[in-house]
Amino acid sequence: MLDIFKKWYRRYLSDEESVLLLVLLTVSVTLLMTIGDILAPVLASIVLAYLAQGLSAQLQGFGLPRWLGVAVSYLVFVGVFFGFCFALLPLVWRQMLSLVSQMPDMLETTRQFLGVLPERYPHIVSRVQLSELIAVAQTEIAGLGQTVVKRSLASIPGILTVMVYVILIPMLVFFFLKDRESIIDWIAGFLPAERPLLQRIWGEMNEQFANYARGKVLEMLIVGSVSYFAFIWLGLDYAALLGLLVGISVIVPYIGAALVTLPVVMVGFFQWGLTSEFYSMFVVYLFIQVLDGNVLVPLLFSEAVNLHPVAIIMAVLFFGGIWGVWGVFFAIPLATLIKAIINAWPSQELKELPGPAS
Repeated sequence: MLDIFKKWYRRYLSDEESVLLLVLLTVSVTLLMTIGDILAPVLASIVLAYLAQGLSAQLQGFGLPRWLGVAVSYLVFVGVFFGFCFALLPLVWRQMLSLVSQMPDMLETTRQFLGVLPERYPHIVSRVQLSELIAVAQTEIAGLGQTVVKRSLASIPGILTVMVYVILIPMLVFFFLKDRESIIDWIAGFLPAERPLLQRIWGEMNEQFANYARGKVLEMLIVGSVSYFAFIWLGLDYAALLGLLVGISVIVPYIGAALVTLPVVMVGFFQWGLTSEFYSMFVVYLFIQVLDGNVLVPLLFSEAVNLHPVAIIMAVLFFGGIWGVWGVFFAIPLATLIKAIINAWPSQELKELPGPAS
């Protein structure tokens, strides 16, 4: 057993930089699992600053001085950020409250729709079973309504926290953009002067994450906006709420699209029933999903984020389990980082360790 451990150690941890990388990974995972909620605004600010830096670099490529490129990209970020916080989110919140208030009517529509099942399929469902199911649903909806009211009445501390984040995140993004070089040099000062392994991992991760983050933001904006205007054109209720959900769903490939289909179909069904309007909405929604998966994703991402679907699903389950919503959001970048580390980790061919003396 000891010989096996020695062989593994000499193969993968024989060099100083490998040990340093292992320590950094251990510390990072520990911090995420223990104070991840506290660090969430900082990490979100880093990602947003990274996106804004991409726009700044493009503007500098067109000949603008660095300070002007940073200023323009930051102003664009501030406009989008506060537009989202103070224009879109209140509208979505109002529509969500309206949807919750409409749930008893939706339940009655469901009861009427399912009321014919005991007559047509008595061997599958009986009237008693259907009544019990409706009663359970009524209890759950009543509980949901009470929860929403309680959360609304007790949301002042949460609102204060959100307001702090609304001020804190733009400030952090500004300093991350303005002092980017100084911050990178300060962090590099704690690392060895010769660090080929870290540079190789950073090079691969920087290329893949840049493509993923900027492409994913564009995909969210395009899919969410197209869905919103399509729902408005079709006359679907709660268009802003459903458009936001469809846009956010692209963060989690495969799983997100499957989950968001349910509320879209339910709202359309309760609004129109099984009519031509419902089928038209469903066809338009499927068309948006097909275009996203077969045209938009290949166009935006190419092959830079080359992860197998099983790896993506496992990353979402694992990081979502240990870090909640933030883990789901960062699942693919973290999986990409793990892939880059595995590809770059040094491995030495070993000679057999000398056996015990005879």
